[in-house]
Amino acid sequence: MTGTSITSQEKRGYEEHYITSDTVVSSEKVEDFLTTSVEKEHYLSSDRASVEQHAEDEEDSPIEEVRAVVSNTDDPTLPVYTFRVVLLGLIFTCFLSFVNQFFFYRDNPLVVGALVVQLISYPCGKFMEKMIPKSKFWNPGPFNLKEHVLIVVMANCSYNTAYAIDIITIQRIFYKQNMGWGGNLLLIWTTQLIGFGMAGALRQFLVYPASMVWPANLATISLLRSLHRKDDNWTGPSRYRMFLYMFGAMWLWQWFPSYFWPILGAFSWVCWINPHNRVLSQVTSVNYGMGLLGFSLDWSQIVSYLGNPLVVPAWAIANIAVAFVLVAWIICPALYYNNVWDAQKFPIMTSKLFRTNGERWDNSKVLTADNILDEAAYAEYGPLRMAPFFVLNYGIGFAGITCILVHTWLYHGKEIVQRFRESRTKENSDDIHMKLMRAYPEVPHWWYALIFFISLGVSFAVIYVWPIYLPWWGLILAVAIPIIFTLPIGIINAITNQQPGLNVITELIIGFALPGHPIANVTFKTYGYISMAQALTFVSDLKLGHYTKVPPRAMFWAQVGGTFLAGLINLVTGTWLMDTIPDICVADSGVWTCPNAAVFYSASIIWGTIGPKEMFGPSSPYNSMLWLFLVGALIPFPFYFYTKKYPNSWVKYVHIPLFLNALGMMPPAMPSNYVMWCSVGLLFMYLLRRYRHDWWVKYNYVTAAGFDCGSSIATLIIFGVQTGSGVSSFDWWGSGYKVYDGIDYIAGDNCPLGGANASNICTICAKA
Repeated sequence: MTGTSITSQEKRGYEEHYITSDTVVSSEKVEDFLTTSVEKEHYLSSDRASVEQHAEDEEDSPIEEVRAVVSNTDDPTLPVYTFRVVLLGLIFTCFLSFVNQFFFYRDNPLVVGALVVQLISYPCGKFMEKMIPKSKFWNPGPFNLKEHVLIVVMANCSYNTAYAIDIITIQRIFYKQNMGWGGNLLLIWTTQLIGFGMAGALRQFLVYPASMVWPANLATISLLRSLHRKDDNWTGPSRYRMFLYMFGAMWLWQWFPSYFWPILGAFSWVCWINPHNRVLSQVTSVNYGMGLLGFSLDWSQIVSYLGNPLVVPAWAIANIAVAFVLVAWIICPALYYNNVWDAQKFPIMTSKLFRTNGERWDNSKVLTADNILDEAAYAEYGPLRMAPFFVLNYGIGFAGITCILVHTWLYHGKEIVQRFRESRTKENSDDIHMKLMRAYPEVPHWWYALIFFISLGVSFAVIYVWPIYLPWWGLILAVAIPIIFTLPIGIINAITNQQPGLNVITELIIGFALPGHPIANVTFKTYGYISMAQALTFVSDLKLGHYTKVPPRAMFWAQVGGTFLAGLINLVTGTWLMDTIPDICVADSGVWTCPNAAVFYSASIIWGTIGPKEMFGPSSPYNSMLWLFLVGALIPFPFYFYTKKYPNSWVKYVHIPLFLNALGMMPPAMPSNYVMWCSVGLLFMYLLRRYRHDWWVKYNYVTAAGFDCGSSIATLIIFGVQTGSGVSSFDWWGSGYKVYDGIDYIAGDNCPLGGANASNICTICAKA
């Protein structure tokens, strides 16, 4: 093979190997991927000098996805501190935080993403460019990409509803407590900003390395590039024109499942064979069961819990798909129909809680006036029981936590140590993007540290002044957990675009340490979980700024300002809705069922009111789930050693932490969400990427942006039309509802007993 040059297809294969094996790559490390002597000879004899010269001349990213959309040049003279950034950033931060908080309480929560802001803010910026007199601050010239990025970053800090809103909601609705505006606002701000301080310390591990891709940012950059740059030597529609095509098509289509033809959003055609058959309903129901052979053509439902599948690598989607099929379609029904844990007394898939006789659990029966467990009342009313799928998901979550730590140690331990040493010695081997960012002063570490310690100090005031009942040591422990886990989870997030959560481990720890205190439990969980999630949100945005060469200090102020304002708008909107809508979050039927808050409330009962000792202790039927902690720690070893010996086998695509944490959104997500998400993701990220590669490079991320924008804006308009006209649907077979033995259910689902137990008692089927 001497003298043979390496082909572009082979080079792409090496790059894809790099992505799937979680290994840092550089031009001189490509040979590390090639383990056999023949492969090494092939590479070493393929004019290695020309390959290295190519890297030196073009100074581009070693990652194909990054090269496809991210520019390897920069103009440091572009202005970023402008009136346009301030005004548009504030407007769109208020818009997103209000809209998403509004839809947060609805039965099918819609999340309007920052991609919508990218679309709308561009013509606004261009309008201000033409109408405002020229000046350094008010209008320094053409509306540029860096200004646009800062507006998007502020939107990114606001589009996810503050996690502490769940605490405020269940306190008011279910526990009949209210901390008032002061306590609620400080709770939101502190839980959102503690992670910001952690983000600053993680830049050298999660932002600077080329191996930390953060795939979701590529869709953002693709749209920005379409708006601000014209591509040379382009064949076919421009990216911007393709974006408009996709936006328009999805905008038109969204009217059908959302308004004219609702059954397209939940279609269980198999149930039409025999709607009265309970097992058939349970297995095929899209709304309440396993969703086998059912489907949804509503884009807002496809992306509502897992995000946009067009920005997730195909191998990651495959891991999630296999995990879903194994757990939801094989293990769960095996447990249920073999009546493990008296499973058939309950519906097959639900986050609702029950008594041993199958009745719905009433938490008020076991609490004192201060919302603390009354053990005598629980002994008389309990014990608490769960549906088998809910139990299984908790057990898999146990395995996922220990697996993350072991996997990171095995696969990334050397890399982490290397990056730490480089940060101490400044002997960095930087890619082109890191080299270009040296033109801008970095944010000092003490800025992030100051945010962290101020937020932590105010957090102590929150837990002592208001009725939360979390002791001082509980807050310290809650913050220590994300300090340990944020880096390993961040590596997974940066590579796979999937973020395993710390919900389970935080609930478990405080549940053992402080049983019988539901509000203290969810507060501990929030400080422990959301600090990690917020840190990674901030880090992801820092990577966006890194790719687009926005000055780091401008990014800092945009992130802080967006977070403060979004928290305030979230609280105002949530308080308004809870004050004005009767029975919000309480009724199982209607529009305002609060699916996320309902799961949060159930978790507060399981881990806080009752506690893990009772739920998973030696006397519990669910005690066996604790063994999965050990299982999770052991699973990575055989896969690691196998891929070391056979690095080119299919096993290299197996990502155990992602596999075990894949179902973290179920519930409230249902199987139909996963089925459609995986199907669409594999269509674009595998089939089109492999067989229509040129199209995929040009248009995939633009398509992702167009679909999200079209669906979100159409849904907002449809909601306005429904509200203004009072017509929520049309009376024909493609919409409306049917009744079976007094049970209302969506006609398209056609599975009236999907949420029934073995006695055909339907406790979660109502749908109005």
